[in-house]
Amino acid sequence: MSEVTCVDHIIIAVRDLKEAEKTYTAIFGREPSWKGVHPGVGTGNVLYRLKNTYVELYAPIAEGANADALKAHLDAHGEGLYGIVLGVADAAAATEAFNARGLKSGAPVDGKGRDEVTGAIREWRTIAMPKDEMLGLFMLGIQHLSPEDALPPAPLSAGVPEGEAVSACDHVVIMTPDAERCKALFGGKLGIRLALDQTKPEWGVRQLFFRAGGLTIEVVEMLDKAKAPKAEGFWGIAWKVDSVAAATARIGKAGLDVSEVRVGRKPGTEVSTIRKPTCGVPTLLIGETA
Repeated sequence: MSEVTCVDHIIIAVRDLKEAEKTYTAIFGREPSWKGVHPGVGTGNVLYRLKNTYVELYAPIAEGANADALKAHLDAHGEGLYGIVLGVADAAAATEAFNARGLKSGAPVDGKGRDEVTGAIREWRTIAMPKDEMLGLFMLGIQHLSPEDALPPAPLSAGVPEGEAVSACDHVVIMTPDAERCKALFGGKLGIRLALDQTKPEWGVRQLFFRAGGLTIEVVEMLDKAKAPKAEGFWGIAWKVDSVAAATARIGKAGLDVSEVRVGRKPGTEVSTIRKPTCGVPTLLIGETA
């Protein structure tokens, strides 16, 4: 079995936490699970725990090393999908296994965060994964030391029924110029299960689908090398909803720019696109055909 048990959380880099919170509360139809600070490093976050992962809106809020790095990223790339964090049951054992497979991850380091509203503390143990080992992608491993209910599920916003809210993340998209390179990293060194490797000339892509904890990491290589990126990069997210039509209508009424519902590429699904605001993240809603 893989040491990676799930995609623990997805990080979205933002400049203004309050504005980003308004945007994602409208997208999800849910209130935050947590509003936190990272003492001493200058960053803060707003978290939404969904069924299969949680989403972290991550911003610089004070002086500190992490804030400086995040500001530099925002200045260079703007807001958008910043990284993913992989869940492990035992950080020490996972580090040993990763290193044995050629991934030079750092020794586990303990960390903690405080909810600025309730004062609650959460603690964890992270595995540093240097970007040059991760094809330039920001990724970490994490073992939670606090009980699962220390981060409660994101509650529904007032007046939003479950069928109109985002319930989970369906998939996260990574663009690559070389699918084989990603296959070696995600499947070989990290040991994440490769569920499907397909080439679709009619779409102009090769797709790799890695599954972890009910969430898919989709890696996309453009067949036309002129259209391919020069390096790996995080791209977009698809959010799972019970009713695409109902969620789309709700999000439109909230003032966001959202497309009409259309047939999805995956058989038996329908989708719509949230154009803006999304804090720079290409965003899809997906659900089963009504």
